[in-house]
Amino acid sequence: MDNTACDEFNPDSLPDLLPLYYKRLFPYGPYYRWLSYGNVENNFDHREFSFTLADDIYIRFQSFTNQEEMENEIRKRSPYKIDIGAIYSHRPKEHRTLPSFHPLEKELVFDIDMTDYDEVRSCCSGADICVKCWRFMAIACKVLDTALREDFGFEHLLWVFSGRRGVHCWVCDETARTLDVGARSVVAEYLQLITGGENQSKKVVLSGDKLHTSVKRAADIIEKQFISMCVEEQDILGTPEAMQKFLCLVPDEPLRQELEKELKKYSTSNKRWDAVVAYVKDLRAKGQLKRRRQFLLEEMMLQYAYPRLDINVTKGLNHLLKSPFCIHPKTGKVCIPFNPRAADKFNPTTVPTITKLIEEVSEFDAKTKEISTDETKRVKDYKKTSMLKGVVIFEEFLRKLEQTWKGKRLEASDMKMEF
Repeated sequence: MDNTACDEFNPDSLPDLLPLYYKRLFPYGPYYRWLSYGNVENNFDHREFSFTLADDIYIRFQSFTNQEEMENEIRKRSPYKIDIGAIYSHRPKEHRTLPSFHPLEKELVFDIDMTDYDEVRSCCSGADICVKCWRFMAIACKVLDTALREDFGFEHLLWVFSGRRGVHCWVCDETARTLDVGARSVVAEYLQLITGGENQSKKVVLSGDKLHTSVKRAADIIEKQFISMCVEEQDILGTPEAMQKFLCLVPDEPLRQELEKELKKYSTSNKRWDAVVAYVKDLRAKGQLKRRRQFLLEEMMLQYAYPRLDINVTKGLNHLLKSPFCIHPKTGKVCIPFNPRAADKFNPTTVPTITKLIEEVSEFDAKTKEISTDETKRVKDYKKTSMLKGVVIFEEFLRKLEQTWKGKRLEASDMKMEF
């Protein structure tokens, strides 16, 4: 695993670096434009923020009237982490004085953590992540992004690297933000294929005569990369232990024994997988697969590579999620937006740390000091750094989202004129 970006960061330096980051690099303008949603509803001041400060001091129910107040408070406190919560019925900072206080709306969010893939990855475990196991995240992005757009009609999805070992997706369409808990649960359950805890070996069961369109689409996406990603890189059939884990996905005892005999004829993961595919397809062609086993190959591929969601994060209205552009306190990396369509090209090991960003600003300033002009003075600090690409992706997401606000403003204006 490439730890170059991590090695340059020392967590002890955060108290010195965070004030500089929040003063010069945090993109307050675009960030406020996002969370105020064009001030069409004027509910930014009802939004909950939480701050984690040094020594794990946790402050919930922060709220701000406008961008200036938010910016001043973040700069003053230099939080180690910022979490974003729901829009509430009243201002969160006044919640203790209110007889009634409840969440009204929030982005539909998804949280995928690499540690949930530990049973199917061999390259890393726990908090570690490399380009090999990032492929699981890239597939998760593609499967989810496609399903949310094609099956639910959502358009405004913001994908963010969590700074260490996972990804977050913020669905920001108005129809998504206003879903109640029941509707969020329906969406989460629809997208949840992998069920059961650590003690359950087989976690994907596909019943019926025909695969659901969404499941088939996901299986097709996974199948294109399954051999290179799971069979070769993760070597899922390369050892006796890995083979036994794989065979547990075959619920039918006689079939499992027959497959085990087939696998023992070969010595490599590739040849063993080819043998599994050939054997199961032959049984299927002969009509010898029991009705509830006809999608056995798809079940296997989905169990290894389908998105592993923490659906409680998606279901809850009052659940907080780490903010884009904050710094992960363990790795020093920025929680940076990325393009889900290019997720396979994203490299989590080269995401810039706060140390690198501050150095890049200093280097840029030093180089341009002698040729300083009005133009170089006007360059925003984030444009001097490797954080630029993530901010550009965020701005592009915002530009499309803002088109919907302009439409709403025109509707409101027309209604006033009619009145």
